[in-house]
Amino acid sequence: MKKILIAGCAFFTAIMVQAQQKEGKVTYERIVQIQIRINDDHMGEEMQNMLPKTRKDNFELVFGNNQSLWKQAEKENEQEDNFGGGGMQIRIMGGGTDDVLYNNFETRTKVEQRDMFDKKFIIDDSIRVLKWKMTGETKTILNHNCMKATTTQINKRMQMTMDNGKMERKEIEDTSAIVAWFATDIPVAAGPAEYQGQLPGLILEMDVANGRQTFKAIDISAKADIAVIKAPTGKKHYTPEEFRKERDKMMDEMQRNNGGGNRQIRIN
Repeated sequence: MKKILIAGCAFFTAIMVQAQQKEGKVTYERIVQIQIRINDDHMGEEMQNMLPKTRKDNFELVFGNNQSLWKQAEKENEQEDNFGGGGMQIRIMGGGTDDVLYNNFETRTKVEQRDMFDKKFIIDDSIRVLKWKMTGETKTILNHNCMKATTTQINKRMQMTMDNGKMERKEIEDTSAIVAWFATDIPVAAGPAEYQGQLPGLILEMDVANGRQTFKAIDISAKADIAVIKAPTGKKHYTPEEFRKERDKMMDEMQRNNGGGNRQIRIN
């Protein structure tokens, strides 16, 4: 009887392992806080009150074969907010519709395609795993049992200020607290945006820096066209540092071109 019981447990364990989802497609809703400070003697406060405080976008994640592809969900019209007056215009736009992020969890590598100012960049990098702490808390998200994990991340972000019509950019370093909920029944190390290859389950919800940026899965399917999971290609590839230098150079050039007359700021 004991041997039969052990064999039965092994049989059901094998069934459970086979039943675990290893591929699929997730739609996420991302909400980002918009932080822009305008110091202008004539219209700074008026412009500040006009600016939106948050931006909402949907993204898609396709995963399978130990790989994933992250991109913006298709939509009829690109969201673009325009604010201005007195010779100044601020345009707040989403990322390029052709932007994609490919991850290979086996080789621990990733390739990103970024579209900036009508130019495409292919950026090669490695997946860096953060130090996560399991809290023991659980909850259900889209009928999937999820566990809570927390970590901190030291990163750099661009801070922009407008002082009497002159835009100033400053790269600052800060520490962000991150809270993630990952599905225990989907043993795939995928998740939203750059947070791939982090946990032993698919991340369905994430909060970065106390709400500065949040991701929430709003739809998940076991059916997906995994043939689309391919690394973007291009004639020239950049390292992350090389891309940052090119980005800063292009933004400086844009600022010089708009130095006189109508001052236009485009924020992606």
